[in-house]
Amino acid sequence: MREVLDELDRRYRAGDTVALGTVVSTFRSAPRAPGAAMLVAGDGTVTGSVSGGCVEGAVYELAQQVIEDGVPVLQRYGVSDDDAFAVGLTCGGIIDVFVERVDVAGFPELGEVVASVRAGEPVAVATVTEHPDPAWVGRRMAVWPDRAHGALGSARADDAVADDTRGLLAAGRTATLHYGPDGQRRGEGMSVFVHSFQPPPRLLVFGAIDFAAAMAQLGSFLGYRVTVCDARGVFTTAARFPAADEVVVDWPHRYLAAEAAAGRVDSRTVVTVLTHDPKFDVPLLEVALRLDLAYVGAMGSRRTHEDRLARLREAGMTEDELARLCSPIGLDLGARTPEETAVSIAAEIIALKWGGRGEHLARTEGPIHAHEDSAVPGQ
Repeated sequence: MREVLDELDRRYRAGDTVALGTVVSTFRSAPRAPGAAMLVAGDGTVTGSVSGGCVEGAVYELAQQVIEDGVPVLQRYGVSDDDAFAVGLTCGGIIDVFVERVDVAGFPELGEVVASVRAGEPVAVATVTEHPDPAWVGRRMAVWPDRAHGALGSARADDAVADDTRGLLAAGRTATLHYGPDGQRRGEGMSVFVHSFQPPPRLLVFGAIDFAAAMAQLGSFLGYRVTVCDARGVFTTAARFPAADEVVVDWPHRYLAAEAAAGRVDSRTVVTVLTHDPKFDVPLLEVALRLDLAYVGAMGSRRTHEDRLARLREAGMTEDELARLCSPIGLDLGARTPEETAVSIAAEIIALKWGGRGEHLARTEGPIHAHEDSAVPGQ
C-alpha cells in the first residue's frame, strides 16, 4: 500500500470513496509480493499495480463493483485454459487480491496510519480477508508497538491478532495469519492479512568518493535511507551526494558504533565500505562485523582484501565474524564505471536478501522468483 499511500490519503481527505486492491497471498512465480496495491477512484483513476499488467483490467472492474456495493471481495488470479488470455497471470503464478472500499466512515484510523508511515513510526494494518461470517470480512485493526485501534469482531480475536501483528511488525514482515472463527490460534476459518509498515531500511555508505555517489543514487532508488559518511570534511558535502538523505563528517567506526548504540541500525541495515584505506576500513569493519546487519561489503583488490583480513585477524576478529564480510565487494558483472560498480554491489545485496545465485536466468530451470510462503501460522 505504500506505493499508493499519497494518492489514497489525498482522496481520503477529500472525502472520496475509493477501492483498494491488495495482493495478500502469492504462489509460485507471482509477479508482485504481498502488499502490492492498486487504487481505483470513483472517477476511474488508477494508481499502483497488483501484477505488473496481467490482471489489472479484471481488478479494475471488481474495484468498481466494490465501490458501488461496499462488499469486499477476495479474488484469486492464476492461469488456466479458460482465463490465461483473459485475466490470467502469464508468468504462471497465482495471486490472491483482496479488494475493499476505503472511506472515512469505514476506516477512521487511516489518517493516523498515514501519519505514522510518514513519520517513520512502525505501524501495521490487520484486515480480515476470510471468515465464515461475511460481516467480519473487511474489518480492520491498526496496530502500533504500544497501542491498537479498531476491532475485528470479538475481544478474543482482537487480542490474538494484535499480539501476532506486533510480532510481524517487529520482524518487518507482511503476511497472512490464520485462526479459528473467534481468533483461536488452533483452528481455521478466519484469515487476516497483516501489512507491516516499517521505516525504510538504511544503507550506510562509507567513503566520500565517486563510487559512493553512484551507490547513494542507486540505494535511494531501491528504497533505502542513505547515509554517506567520511572523516574528510572537504570531500563529504551534500553537494557531492545529492541522492543521500544524510551526509555525515565523522570517523566511520565512531559513527557506526554511535548509531548502533542508539538503536538506529538493525538486521535490515546495509553497510558498504568504499574507502579501501586500512586506517578507515579496519576499525570500521571491527564494529560492523560484530553487529546484526543485512550486509557488510568492502571495496578493494584481492591483494587489499588479503591485507585487510590479516589486519582484522590481528585485531582479534574470529573466522566466523570474517566470513560475514563480502569482499571484494559485488557480483562479477564486469563493471568498470562507478555506476556499473554500484549495480554490481546492489545485485549482490539483492541476491543475499532473496537467496539468488547471480546466474543467467536463461541457463536455469524452475521458478524465476524465489518464494517464501506468505501464509504463516497465527501462533
